[in-house]
Amino acid sequence: MAFKSDIEIAQEATPELIDKIGERAGLNPENVIHYGKYMAKVPFSEIDDSKPKGKLILTTAITPTPAGEGKTTTTIGLADGLRKLGKRSAVALREPSLGPVFGVKGGAAGGGYAQVIPMENLNLHFTGDFHAIGAANNLASAMLDNHIQQGNSLNIDVKRIIWHRCVDMNDRVLRNTVVGLGARGDGVPREDHFDITVASEVMAAFCLADSLTDLKERLSRMIVAYTRDKKPVTIGDLKAEGAMTALLRDAFQPNLVQTLEGTPAFVHGGPFANIAHGCNSVVATKLALQCADYAVTEAGFGGDLGAEKFLDIKCRAAGLKPDAVVVVATIRALKHHGGADLKDLNQENLEALEKGMPNLLRHVDNMKNVFNCDVVVAINRFPQDTEAEIEMVRKLTAEQGVEVALSEVWGKGGDGGVDLAEKVLALCEKPSDLKFAYDLDESIEDKIRHLAQRVYRADNVEFTSAAKRQIKQAEDLGYGKLPICMAKTQYSFSDDPKRLGAPENFNITVRDLRISAGAGFLVALTGDIMTMPGLPKVPAAETIDVDENGNIQGLF
Repeated sequence: MAFKSDIEIAQEATPELIDKIGERAGLNPENVIHYGKYMAKVPFSEIDDSKPKGKLILTTAITPTPAGEGKTTTTIGLADGLRKLGKRSAVALREPSLGPVFGVKGGAAGGGYAQVIPMENLNLHFTGDFHAIGAANNLASAMLDNHIQQGNSLNIDVKRIIWHRCVDMNDRVLRNTVVGLGARGDGVPREDHFDITVASEVMAAFCLADSLTDLKERLSRMIVAYTRDKKPVTIGDLKAEGAMTALLRDAFQPNLVQTLEGTPAFVHGGPFANIAHGCNSVVATKLALQCADYAVTEAGFGGDLGAEKFLDIKCRAAGLKPDAVVVVATIRALKHHGGADLKDLNQENLEALEKGMPNLLRHVDNMKNVFNCDVVVAINRFPQDTEAEIEMVRKLTAEQGVEVALSEVWGKGGDGGVDLAEKVLALCEKPSDLKFAYDLDESIEDKIRHLAQRVYRADNVEFTSAAKRQIKQAEDLGYGKLPICMAKTQYSFSDDPKRLGAPENFNITVRDLRISAGAGFLVALTGDIMTMPGLPKVPAAETIDVDENGNIQGLF
């Protein structure tokens, strides 16, 4: 059989009309707001907190590698597998950012026969949510600079402006810029910065708010600068929150699409998990729980980042708790964590696999023993995986009291996810009692230290002098009780991306602490993490094209 790319599989599919998907989710088709035949917005009138809620299933993964793990693919295939077993299921996912689409990672709609469609729309603009978020963010920037230009009655110190502009693209030259050059009427010259949209605090608040009113209040609390006497200046002080909410009104309604097999999929919001909290919106997750007996969602990157933030930040804020956690791994990636070269991953290598297994086992241990969640491991199977390798994963995982399911959803869709679905259903019958990695009443330093030691397994945390000053400032301003959003490399438990596997004997260095008062957390920056990525030497954009009939090619 000839190999088919993800986009070819998606383009050959015959999707159902979005009204049919809405009916399957229990939504009133007369209220669904169409974006063409196959996409829709769900109005707030359809969200009813009084309705019974289904079981919540979180999908996370081992530490990412270039070999790939297939977390989104497994999430989608699991939901389809649950439907194969006669269960009402739904998916809740993040929207793809154009940065990775045109950069190195590619799209985020799943893969093979476990995809969300329409794949091209999902990966390119979708319903315009990210554009609205960028516009709202940059409206705050425009009003801030205009305030300074018009007399600066708030006494803003232009050297203490912390609000960044944003754009949904990897564009390294915008990391550090100068604005206001030119004539007197062109504004006050100052240094400025751009973040990628998914790193904007507006994106984080958008995904954690549970209503438009809550969103507006969160926007109002966001700190944009400090005065000359070091007092915070907020978006509320600029009187910008109302207009920003107006820009976000339609975007804040969750998006409804479908999997290749017609499972309802709510795709909404998209914060990165290495620099933000890495989960889809609270409103979309709650809608999925309302519309299905089993709602499957994912958190970005590995369990030390996305899953930790899903549990410590999103669940705490929204009153959610998972009934089961799936940790996705590939044997190829585990061998890479064990020292195998990327070019040799198709060859059986039990020695490298055994050396790489501690990465998987640490993620499993965190979910079980730090967060008290019931876990199943999903091996995203490749044709080259040998029985001996699969048996080793089963044996070493069983020693932690956790079962392994083979996931073959890439090639078989829902049929390839039935084994995983059956094991997840069994976990969902057990009582769920989520615990957090730290208490909010602890000091900022202690919360960061507990994350580093309990989840990453660091020996200790080192705080730069700048970070210590920022921590004191946050506590003095009354933000000491907020949860922590660690900004850390996704490629390692440590803050060094080259330390693969399950590293030991290391410290985490916190170099910066930022107050995200609207999002409702403190961002601790470690290592060389940055909020505006750059394109690689050969960006994926070079292979994306459109033929004479308007068909998009090269997305993956």
